[in-house]
Amino acid sequence: MMNKKVAEMKKVTKDQELRKLAMLSERELMMELRTSEKGLSEEDAKNRLEEYGPNEVSAQKPTPAIIMFLEAFKDPFVYVLALLMIVSTATKDFEAAIVMGIMILASVIIAFIQEYRSQKASLNLKELIENTTAVTREGQTKEIPMDEVVPGDIVTLATGDMIPADAVLIWTKDLFINQSSLTGESMPVEKFVDAGIDKNSDSVSALDMQDLVFMGTDVLSGQGKAIILKTGQNTFFGDIAKNATTQRGKTSFDIGLTKVSKFLLRMVMVLFPVVFLINGVTKGEWADAFFFAIAVAVGLTPEMLPMIVTSNLAKGALSLSKHKVIVKELPSIQNLGSMDVLCTDKTGTITEDRVVLVQHLDPLGEVNNQVLDMAFLNSHYQTGWKNLMDIAVINFYEENDVQSPYKTVTKLDEIPFDFSRRRLTVVVNADGHQFMITKGAVEEMEAVCTHAEINGEIVPLTPELQKKMREVNIRMNEQGMRALAVAVKMDVHNEAVYSVEDEQGMTLIGFMGFLDPAKESAITAIKSLHEHGVNVKVLTGDNDIVAQKVCRDVGIEVSHVVLGSDIDEMSDEQMKEEVEKTNLFAKLNPMQKSRIIETLQGNGHTVGFMGDGINDAPALRKADVGISVDTAADITKDASSIILLEKSLNVLENGVIEGRKVFSNMMKYIKITISSNFGNVFSILIASAFLPFLPMLSIQLLIQNLIYDVAQLAIPWDNVDEEDLLKPVQWETNGLMKFTLCIGPVSSIFDIMTYAVMWFVFSANTIGSQHLFQTGWFVVGLVSQTLVVQMVRTRKLPFIQSIASPAVILSSLGAVLMGFVIVLTPIREVFDFVKLPANYWGWFILIIVLYLIAVEVAKRIYIHLTKEWI
Repeated sequence: MMNKKVAEMKKVTKDQELRKLAMLSERELMMELRTSEKGLSEEDAKNRLEEYGPNEVSAQKPTPAIIMFLEAFKDPFVYVLALLMIVSTATKDFEAAIVMGIMILASVIIAFIQEYRSQKASLNLKELIENTTAVTREGQTKEIPMDEVVPGDIVTLATGDMIPADAVLIWTKDLFINQSSLTGESMPVEKFVDAGIDKNSDSVSALDMQDLVFMGTDVLSGQGKAIILKTGQNTFFGDIAKNATTQRGKTSFDIGLTKVSKFLLRMVMVLFPVVFLINGVTKGEWADAFFFAIAVAVGLTPEMLPMIVTSNLAKGALSLSKHKVIVKELPSIQNLGSMDVLCTDKTGTITEDRVVLVQHLDPLGEVNNQVLDMAFLNSHYQTGWKNLMDIAVINFYEENDVQSPYKTVTKLDEIPFDFSRRRLTVVVNADGHQFMITKGAVEEMEAVCTHAEINGEIVPLTPELQKKMREVNIRMNEQGMRALAVAVKMDVHNEAVYSVEDEQGMTLIGFMGFLDPAKESAITAIKSLHEHGVNVKVLTGDNDIVAQKVCRDVGIEVSHVVLGSDIDEMSDEQMKEEVEKTNLFAKLNPMQKSRIIETLQGNGHTVGFMGDGINDAPALRKADVGISVDTAADITKDASSIILLEKSLNVLENGVIEGRKVFSNMMKYIKITISSNFGNVFSILIASAFLPFLPMLSIQLLIQNLIYDVAQLAIPWDNVDEEDLLKPVQWETNGLMKFTLCIGPVSSIFDIMTYAVMWFVFSANTIGSQHLFQTGWFVVGLVSQTLVVQMVRTRKLPFIQSIASPAVILSSLGAVLMGFVIVLTPIREVFDFVKLPANYWGWFILIIVLYLIAVEVAKRIYIHLTKEWI
C-alpha cells in the first residue's frame, strides 16, 4: 500500500512539474534549463547525457529458454508431487518416486514448450526510440539519434517527426500533433505556444496543455520548435513503459490454482497421519504402514493436474489460433473464461476508427445539399493539410457519386487555417461567380456571420435565429457528432485577392456533422457478451459526449459518465462503489485506466482489458487478461497476454467461450478426481480398521491411480454443455469441498459392499488370502472410478442428453481394458494380484451398475440442493 501511495505521489509531482515549467516565459525557461537560443554546447550535452542517462524507456526482453524452463517448475502441484517424490526416495519406495518424477517432468516439458512457442510467435519488442531528431547545439541544427537528446536541448519539429521527449513549445506554425497513442483522442490536437487555458487549474492535466508535446506522439502537419524538459524514464511515455513491462500480478487463474493446491495439502496433512497411525496400530507393521500412507497421499493428489491444466490451455491456444487469436500467456485462456467484466477502449474497438460525414443540415437542422456542395469545394480545393474531416467530406462526395451543380470550377484564392481564427477559406469561380467559402468551428463561424440562408432565402441572423441554430448544434453534439459550420459570400472582389478582413458579413448556410461510427459487429458481439454474463465497460481518453453516443449505438447502457478528473478526486471507497455502477469512463489518462481495473479486481471481478494504444499498456498489464491487436505498438503488445489478428469483439467472444470450455474441463478433472480419491481414502480408513492386512498394496494403489490419471488426459478434448458456457466460471474451493463430501462417500458405500462380498462370499478374510481381496477391490475401484467420469462430467443425463467426446469415451474404455489385461494375464504376478474366480464377475457387474445409478441419484440431489454442478 505504501509503495502504491509513493508511486501516485511521483506521478502527481511529474504532472505538476511539467505544468510549472510550461508556465514559465521563454527566457525564464531557458534560465531554468541552463540553455539558450543557440542550444547547448556539445560538452554540456555530453555531461547531461551522463547525468540523466540515454533517452530510452525500459522494455521487457524475451525470457531466456533456460529461465522459462525453470519457471515451468513453479506450480503448486509440482511442489506437492516433488515433496512426495523426495519422501518416497528417502524411504526407498522407488516405484512411487519414478512415477511422480515422470509426471513432474512431463508436465514441465509441456508447459515449457507452449510458453516458448508463444513467446517466439508474439514477443518481438523492438527498439522504441531508434529515429533521429533535429537538435540545435552551439547554433548549428543537425540530426542526432533520439537516445542522445537531453533536457535543455532545442529541437526542431516538422511533418512526420516523432516527438523525441517531453517538451514545451517556443514557436509553432500550423502544428498538428497526433497524441492518440497517449490520450486515446481520435482527432489530431492543435499545438501552439500560448495554450490559452488556465494552467493553474488543478483540473487541467499536463496532457491537456496545448503548449506541451510528449514522447510517443508524432507531428501530423506544420512546424515547431521546443525545449526538451524530460527524457527517458522521466517522461509520461517512460511511466507507461515502466508500468507496461513490470511483472503481471497474480491473476484469478493463479489465485484459484493456489486455493485448490492449499485445499489438497490440507487434506493430505490430515489424512496421511490418520492412515499411517491406524494401519501401524492395527497391523503392527509400521514400515508397510508408512509406505501405504505415502501411496494414499499420492492417490489423494491429482498428480496429472499440471499436465491436464497445461494440455487444456495448449488445446485452447491451438483452437483460438484458428480464430485469429495468438495466446502469449497460457493462463490467460482460463482467465477469459472466468472474466465477468470487459473493459475496452472505444476507438477502433467498438468504433470504425475513422471519421465519416453523417449529416449536412441547414441552420434549422433540415437536410441541405448546398451545404454539402460548398463543404466539398472548400475541402477539395484547399492546399494545406487535409484533416480527417476534409477527407470525410471528399469521400462522402465520391462514394455517393454526388454530382456537383457547377459545370466549371476554378480555384482563385485561399486563406489557410490558423488556430486563432479556427477557420479555413477557399475562393473559387463557379459558373462565372466568385464564391468565398468558409468552414470552421461553430462559435468562430457565428462571429463572422450576419445572415443565414433558410429555404433559399437570406435572412438576418437575429438572436431568435441564433438560439435555434445553437439548439441544432447542441442536438448534434448530444448525438455524438463533431459539428462544423459552413458560410459563403459571393462576388466580394473583382480581383481574386482575399484576406482575413473579408471573413465578415458572411451568410451561414448550415452545419456538417461528423462521427467515428460504431462497428456493426460490435453490436452483436456486445449483446452476446452480455448474454454470457460479461459486463462491458468503456474506458476512453476521448470526449464523453461522443463516447456516450457510441455506447448507446452498440448497446452499452450509460446512466452517467465519470471523467478522469472525477477519479482523481475519489477515495478508494468511493471508487469501489463507482466502478460497479458506471459503464463509461471518459477523458482518462493511462494511470486512471489502471486504477479502475485494480478497483474492479479488488471488488472480486475477473477483469479483461482490450486496447491498442501506448496509453493502454499499464491497464493491459494490470488486467487479469490483457487483449491487444497485432497492429498495436510494440510496448502495447508486450503488455498483453492475448493478441488478436483482427480488431473485433466477435473474435474476443470466441475466446471467452473457449476459455470457459477450458475451465469447465479443468474443473471436471479436479472435482471428479478429488472426490473419487477422497472416497477411496475414506474406504481405506474403514478397511484399515478391521482388516488384518492392507486393503491394497502401495504399488497396486499407485498403478490404479496411474491408469486412471492417464485416461483423464483426454479430458481437455471433452464436449461442454451449452448451459456451462452461459456465465463466467470461478474457482470456488467451497464448492469443491461440498462436491467432494457429497459425491466421494457414494463410492465408499460400494467399496464397503465390495469388501463384504470379498470377505463373506469369497472368504478373502485371512492374511493368506489378502491378494484375492486386493485383486477384487482393485478391479472394482479402477472400473468404477473410470466409468463414473461419464456420469459426473455433465449435469444432464449421461449417454442420452449429453454424450462425452469420442476421445473421453475411448480413454475410459482403454483404462478399463488395461485393468482387465493386468488382472487377467500373467502380468498380474508383477503386482501381487491373483486369478479371480468365475462367479466374481457377476458380483462385479452388479456393484458397478448399482454404483453408477447411485451416483446419478446423488448428483440429482446435489444439484437440487446447491443449484450448481461442475
